[in-house]
Amino acid sequence: MEAELAVVVFVCYISGMNVAERHRFILSLLAERNRASVAELARSTKASEMTIRRDLELLESRGALRRVHGGAVSALLSGVEPPYAVRAMVGGEGKAKLADVVVGLLSDGETVALDTGTTAVAIAKAMTGRRLTVTPLSLHATIPLADSEGIRLLLPGGQVRPGELSFYGQTALRTFEDLRYDTFILGCCGIDAANGATAYNLDDVHVKRVAAQSARRIILVATAEKLGRVALGRICSVDQLDLVVTDARQGTPAVEELRAAGVDIIHA
Repeated sequence: MEAELAVVVFVCYISGMNVAERHRFILSLLAERNRASVAELARSTKASEMTIRRDLELLESRGALRRVHGGAVSALLSGVEPPYAVRAMVGGEGKAKLADVVVGLLSDGETVALDTGTTAVAIAKAMTGRRLTVTPLSLHATIPLADSEGIRLLLPGGQVRPGELSFYGQTALRTFEDLRYDTFILGCCGIDAANGATAYNLDDVHVKRVAAQSARRIILVATAEKLGRVALGRICSVDQLDLVVTDARQGTPAVEELRAAGVDIIHA
């Protein structure tokens, strides 16, 4: 993380950052150090202190940080899912690579249940141009699929969780009790060999669990930081997974533990 931050600071010093890059840098720095001053952020990003204060105000409104005198501290708590808007700011390129790999594993004509989360939205975008029947578990993923020729879109219904825009409740559960899918593309907040796939929000966990039971195969997609992490609600064990797609490096302890448990892994 420190090496990545150093590279970002150097690039910024040479050419400056756009808004999205500044926001990603601020969140990365706070994740590493928990606190940063306005002056430090201005120097690192080659932006004015007034611009940094506006950035901090916006990020605070999204629940990503808390402003304090002269700077900001992280507002994200350990064991709590970061807000969707915050997660959507980071890792876009990596999520797009994961999405391309996952969609490449699908055959035209498949019926697919697509989980919630920012990686799922990237997967929905990568499905454009394919011939698939797709049931997304969130409204965020619905948007890129709605006008895609070749996509047959089926919505589960139910209540919608603010921010995450995920479907939950009895109506959503009944959808997956009544239908059968070729593939469930599962996202998670954490996965390890002992606990399987886990997520923070229990309403989401119930829907994910029933969706998993409705599918012939389960492809789990997870960015590297989720491997080895354990969240509150258990979705399924690792022996229920047919495949894990991740951008984690080969040979890392979390990857090797999953392989030892018999999990097939594809590295994006």
